Amino acid sequence: MKKFNFNAGPSIMPREVIEATAQAVLDFNGIGLSILEISHRSKDFQAVMDEAVALFKELLDIPEGYSVVFVGGGASMQFCMVPYNFLEKKAAYLNTGTWANKALKEAKNFGEAVEVASSKDKLYSYIPKDYVIPTDADYFHITTNNTIYGTEIRKDIDSPVPLIADMSSDIFSRPVDVSKYTCIYGGAQKNLAPAGVTFAIVKNDALGKVSRTIPTMLDYRTHAENGSMFNTPPVLPIYAAMENLRWIKAQGGVTEMERRAKERAELLYGEIDRNPLFRGTAAVEDRSLMNIDFVMADEYKELEADFMAFAQSKGMVGIKGHRSIGGFRASCYNALPLEAVQALVDCMKEFQKNH
Repeated sequence: MKKFNFNAGPSIMPREVIEATAQAVLDFNGIGLSILEISHRSKDFQAVMDEAVALFKELLDIPEGYSVVFVGGGASMQFCMVPYNFLEKKAAYLNTGTWANKALKEAKNFGEAVEVASSKDKLYSYIPKDYVIPTDADYFHITTNNTIYGTEIRKDIDSPVPLIADMSSDIFSRPVDVSKYTCIYGGAQKNLAPAGVTFAIVKNDALGKVSRTIPTMLDYRTHAENGSMFNTPPVLPIYAAMENLRWIKAQGGVTEMERRAKERAELLYGEIDRNPLFRGTAAVEDRSLMNIDFVMADEYKELEADFMAFAQSKGMVGIKGHRSIGGFRASCYNALPLEAVQALVDCMKEFQKNH
């Protein structure tokens, strides 16, 4: 039976990327050694690092004056790296979900961190509007896509203070005006690479401004000035990231990724809204294109387990909703083919017919 991978992360990757990475594990560049056993300072791997950074800059049209760095620790490590490097007196955070809330909590260890707005009152089902960003903040932090609750900020907002964004789960799914941001970061295990590497795009002239001493490995300058080679980087995920960025470019870049994302989302949200057995959980205007959340309609709640079993029998993988919200979640990252979404829609239609 064919499997359709809707896992929220680690998640689906293009088959070509998986095969190229597997080949590099067996024999990297035909040198007779695995990428797992060569020096990260070899010419062969330096070429991988250089290409990965170059593709990052090309695909996102990153302007001069920014560095792309690869580090460890996941986006959760960035929750402390960001305030370490940018918070002098006060930071402002938009609280749109679990990860945004965790970032805010971490920042409070470094200085004043204020919540400018929150959607917690309605289980993070919408993106707050009409909030005021304090102009005396050192930076304003947003989480662009909320994997658990299925909401997304899909435009580059105008901020009166430096803007910092966690783009773990929607990076490379749309064009981004990087010039509006001081820092963009994210874990790789959604749209970029296997788990194990974290990316950060940082504005160089914003670094070194805080008065505190920053631990060497938590200072962005350490990684920017050493080409992410200050210590041994996560070699294999970076190689996979390079292959995935090659794939995105070959497919037509982030503009094409956005077109496909809209196509997938339109198909699935259309069925959620049409089918009386289901309902969406996120505010329509804030619906994520990456993580599509839905539940059984209230009058059919008792069918939830039955639908889950039915969907799994049809090859759907990873559609169980996060424990915070329940129901179902279809993660529709760049590598997910439209065929998978159509299969899920067909599954929902058949279940409706049977009930």
